[in-house]
Amino acid sequence: RAALGGGWRQLAGTLAELRRYPLTLLFLAGFLLYNDGIQTVITQASVFGSAELGMDQTTLIGAILLVQVLAVFGALLLGRLAQSFGAKRTILGSLVAWTATVGAGYFLPAGQPLWFFALAAAIGMVLGGSQALSRSLFSQLVPAGKESEYFALYEISDRGTSWLGPLVFGIVFQLTGSYRDAIISLVVFFVLGFALLWRVPVRRAMLAVGNTPPERI
Repeated sequence: RAALGGGWRQLAGTLAELRRYPLTLLFLAGFLLYNDGIQTVITQASVFGSAELGMDQTTLIGAILLVQVLAVFGALLLGRLAQSFGAKRTILGSLVAWTATVGAGYFLPAGQPLWFFALAAAIGMVLGGSQALSRSLFSQLVPAGKESEYFALYEISDRGTSWLGPLVFGIVFQLTGSYRDAIISLVVFFVLGFALLWRVPVRRAMLAVGNTPPERI
């Protein structure tokens, strides 16, 4: 019990300190939005595929495996792009790709597994990289020596907002009766996340917490 109380006190202290770094807080808010969109797409894709597109279980399992395999290659690809263009620009590009992918999902024809696999491939290529680069960039926006504290907050905040995407998805489906409308509604998370991340001057945010910015950010 004492350890639990100490953990909550440390979390409260981290939250209080975070207010001194509004640019880091802005990045975290953007991440929570677009990551919630990512997580909701992943969790609801099988529902969309089966209920709206009429895909059978074999196709759904194959698509899930394809996402997992390509996520590894996608992470490597986005990592290479980040070396050339910087992490922030690469993440922003991945959010554009997420928006386009979700938008394309709205128009997928029912009963055609090939197009569903193409959608799964697109998701896989941006899934791993967008999340890995976000964690990497966040690590440079926190004070040196306090990474564990801030990443604990990062994880708790992530879990604390993970209900928002499914809620929006469910409400839109209840209102329209269409999984296509429900899936396209998730675009708002990527658009808002993009807008917040765009407003973060990453170099200044790194300097604000006492870190030295790399050549490309």
